[in-house]
Amino acid sequence: MNSLYIDHIAGQLQTAAWQVEHCIQLFEEGATVPFISRYRKERTGALDEMQVAAVRHYWMRFTELEKRKEAILRSIEEQGKLTDELRRAIENEVDAQTVEDLYLPYRPKRRTRASVAREKGYEPLAMKLWAMELDHPERESEEALSGARDIIAEMMADSQPVRSQLRDLYTRWGTVASSVVKGKEDTEEAQNYRNYFDFSQRIDRIPSHRLLAMLRARDQGYVRVRMDVNPDHAVERIGRKVYENKRRPSQACRAQVDTAIEDAYKRLLHPSIENEVLSAAKEKADVEAIRVFGENLRELLLAPPVGQKRTLAIDPGFRTGCKVVCLDAQGALLHNETIFPHPPVSEKMAAMRKISQMVEAYKIEVIAIGNGTAGRETEAFIQKIPLPEGVRVYSVSEDGASVYSASEVAREEFPDYDVTVRGAVSIGRRLMDPLAELVKIDPKSIGVGQYQHDVDQNLLKERLDETVESCVNSVGVNLNTASSWLLRYVSGIGPVLARNIVDYRTENGPFSSRDQLLQVKRLGAKVFEQCAGFLRIPGAANPLDNTAVHPERYALVERMAADAGVPTASFLSDEAIRSGIDLKRYVSGDVGMPTLTDVMAEIAKRGRDPRGAIHVFEFSQEIQSIDDVRVGMILPCVVTNVTAFGAFVDIGIHEHGLIHVSQMADKYVSDPSKVLKVHQQLEARVVSVDLDRRRIGLSLKGMKR
Repeated sequence: MNSLYIDHIAGQLQTAAWQVEHCIQLFEEGATVPFISRYRKERTGALDEMQVAAVRHYWMRFTELEKRKEAILRSIEEQGKLTDELRRAIENEVDAQTVEDLYLPYRPKRRTRASVAREKGYEPLAMKLWAMELDHPERESEEALSGARDIIAEMMADSQPVRSQLRDLYTRWGTVASSVVKGKEDTEEAQNYRNYFDFSQRIDRIPSHRLLAMLRARDQGYVRVRMDVNPDHAVERIGRKVYENKRRPSQACRAQVDTAIEDAYKRLLHPSIENEVLSAAKEKADVEAIRVFGENLRELLLAPPVGQKRTLAIDPGFRTGCKVVCLDAQGALLHNETIFPHPPVSEKMAAMRKISQMVEAYKIEVIAIGNGTAGRETEAFIQKIPLPEGVRVYSVSEDGASVYSASEVAREEFPDYDVTVRGAVSIGRRLMDPLAELVKIDPKSIGVGQYQHDVDQNLLKERLDETVESCVNSVGVNLNTASSWLLRYVSGIGPVLARNIVDYRTENGPFSSRDQLLQVKRLGAKVFEQCAGFLRIPGAANPLDNTAVHPERYALVERMAADAGVPTASFLSDEAIRSGIDLKRYVSGDVGMPTLTDVMAEIAKRGRDPRGAIHVFEFSQEIQSIDDVRVGMILPCVVTNVTAFGAFVDIGIHEHGLIHVSQMADKYVSDPSKVLKVHQQLEARVVSVDLDRRRIGLSLKGMKR
């Protein structure tokens, strides 16, 4: 990649240029973000995963920009207007908007007032006025002067310096404002946006969530959104640029040019710059919303699993009953049926007997209950059943379960069962291993986003795919139990190879070593290099196959064990032996201290799930509905979604509470995601209850955490 881009990326990320260059080289060789950040630290100077992902984002963006530059240069050259100076200006630019500005005068246009004036032969007159070389413009006809002004106005609208000046004015001092569309203010749907019926705020100060809400209201036809700046300031800035190199402007010519400036601003520049600046602000808001979404998704995916336990899962319901499934320790469906413990059927005793029989018959260890409709009532019902000692009951988020139930992957897994059975299975499996189950669901449907349908969908997909990939590879994947949907997120694999791995496993039985991966159809040495370190084989003959130590470093570990005078197995299991190793002895050309330190750390935690242990959470028994909630109550709650304006929490009833950003701490909080995380358990004080709008406000001020 061009050193111009490399230097720019390095400056943005505050890294050395060589780190960026080596990182890009690895991408060009086919390496992934998880692989580079985990196994190529010497090549990149130990850039972390976020830095490597940022380099990848810039690399992709600049690759597209380079293609665009080539197309622009070709277009201008075909017109016979490409000068050496213009070529250098385009080639040496890293800002895509500036590149488009430079191209604007040469971009093919539809018929305009200026093009009509040129056809009539008024361009020479326009050039004389522009150069201030006409002593008596009043002698020209008004039609000729008007045409000349149209040409000058378009020249100014196409001028990169002029556009840059105005863009700066709008970005720094512009106000974004909204007003209700006449006749829409009384509609029920519009009331969701009533805060924006008459609203304005400086565009450099408006929070991302507020801008996205305004734009959503605009797109749905409830409000109009505009940008306001002082027009006199805008015209003055244009004039400064126009006249800065004109030594002796003719007053007669200047009057004509001033008229053209005002016309250029009102007719051409304001609509264009307004749109550009709003689009740029929207892009910035998208990035912020996607960042928050990505962080929420990470916390959700990395929630502690209950592990491989025999599970009874319940998808609660009133009228249609509660769908119950029994799963083995690997998540396979063993049994399903429906119970009716709640009104209107109310077969409570029969339901109790069925649950007791299933718990005994399938040696159930944990019970998962969906937290949606009838969830609280079902949990209370289960608590009344005498369960064997050690059986734990968990409330599990249902967000996205219905999406999974109707999905292609659910139909593929359970072709003979309806959506209700599939939904219950999903609830049980996401308790056993949230990551393995949630990767099957479109992240936008999991319930932890903010305006996820309004932001740039390509950027959203890129970030969410990165997040899922990061989570999957940071935890590691059991090669012998992982579904194809989980395997596809492993570094270097993808959907086709994931299916091939599962097919190989089905035909040949469990993998006994990582090396067997090379026997999988279409899985070659390069893919093996990328994926092997992230795949685990519990019980493998080589215990390193169940660690994050990459196969390329097995010989290094074996050499350490030999130097210590013990078998490799003893070296792996005995911390005292490992602590006596002088790592500096093993530094070589491609192995530095970062890799050596990582190898020892991975050996120390082999077989350990990095997600920690799950805890049973109990909601307050004082409240069963919003009618029971009172101001001043202190309620246990679980964070379900963090946004730019606050955090939503589950308090055990249908309505979620909101901890507004202003109520998160005794001090100012600029970023809620720095204070609270999805799945975090805490206590909060009720500060408001709005029964009409079914809203509950909570506060953490003065609360100990």
